[in-house]
Amino acid sequence: MGAVLAKKSIGPVRREFVPWEDPDHPPFIEFRNVTKKFGDFTAVNNLSLKIYEREFFALLGGSGCGKTTLMRMLAGFETPTTGQIFLDGQDLAGIPPFRRPSNMMFQSYALFPHMNVEKNIAFGLKQDNMPAGEIEARVQEMLRLTKLEQFAKRKPHQLSGGQRQRVALARSLAKRPKVLLLDEPLGALDRKLREETQFELMALQEDLKMTFLIVTHDQEEAMTVADRIAVMDKGELVQVATPGEIYETPNSRFVADFIGDVNLIEAKVMETSEAGTRLKAGIGGYDIDTAQTTDASAGDTVWYAIRPEKVRIHLGEPGEGTVNQAGGLVWDIAYLGDMSVIHAKIGEGDHDVLKATFANVSRMVEQPITWDDKVVLSFDRDAGVILRR
Repeated sequence: MGAVLAKKSIGPVRREFVPWEDPDHPPFIEFRNVTKKFGDFTAVNNLSLKIYEREFFALLGGSGCGKTTLMRMLAGFETPTTGQIFLDGQDLAGIPPFRRPSNMMFQSYALFPHMNVEKNIAFGLKQDNMPAGEIEARVQEMLRLTKLEQFAKRKPHQLSGGQRQRVALARSLAKRPKVLLLDEPLGALDRKLREETQFELMALQEDLKMTFLIVTHDQEEAMTVADRIAVMDKGELVQVATPGEIYETPNSRFVADFIGDVNLIEAKVMETSEAGTRLKAGIGGYDIDTAQTTDASAGDTVWYAIRPEKVRIHLGEPGEGTVNQAGGLVWDIAYLGDMSVIHAKIGEGDHDVLKATFANVSRMVEQPITWDDKVVLSFDRDAGVILRR
């Protein structure tokens, strides 16, 4: 089937690939009403999810949310208590892990220490009795794709952490599974190498035109590599959407707070109309004029979620026409090199603050913001999102 192009997108997109927007497009992986219990503990609760061929999909959540259990059921290492799992139209019930058209790459890498890189990559192929000539060709292909040609004769202890990670990836891909399962694959790498490897994974997935499913607790990692993200909590899906949609239009306070940094402002609905909604902040008592419509009624309590980078900070009076203004006192400052983070106190409590971030685009600042400065914070009508739960 041809791809259905998105009518609109939030945030940058890597490619014109949106099969989830076509209701007739068959899923490649489907979890259908899957529940997994360990004794009295429910790890996954009546979960249904569709993942599409060639998608780079991320399961994201904190420890114990059920994301790894979900992946292990797909791999065959755990059995659903109830429900069904399908891969490429095949019901996986009763099929052992080694018979499934998937391969799993673990965080520990689990390389054979007595084998060199070539032999580690070739191990699974030899177990499948592939002809020697085909094994050699496949190993060389994997070495080239993962940029390991010059390390082919080295053993794992002679490699860096990033190189060992690529060996494990090459070994997982050598059997050409229909789907590659990645369980926290970059957790052992330092931050800079992890960021570099994320882009290498994306390029590799694009080259191979394979389906990748990654489990991670790292929000930035999921936002970087994935076409779509499923945010999980307590064994359930909270939101499934593209990275831009997850970040800009979270469907709950949990998602807004879990993904990135956010100001969550409790407020009362004052007025609703087709042009937007007017709120009154519970702390600070300032008006919030938004372009968003809502099904909440006047007097209802809601939360207004706005990202710190969308909040402007003024040392003097804002310009004419500036909407959504809140006065405050600079309470805390963090200089991060590329950006600065300002916490401005707007209420009496220690946590009654609004956060604002701004890029440090020049090396010199004529009038720097410092502690105890009186400031005004402002933001546009379409800068945030109203949440009801």
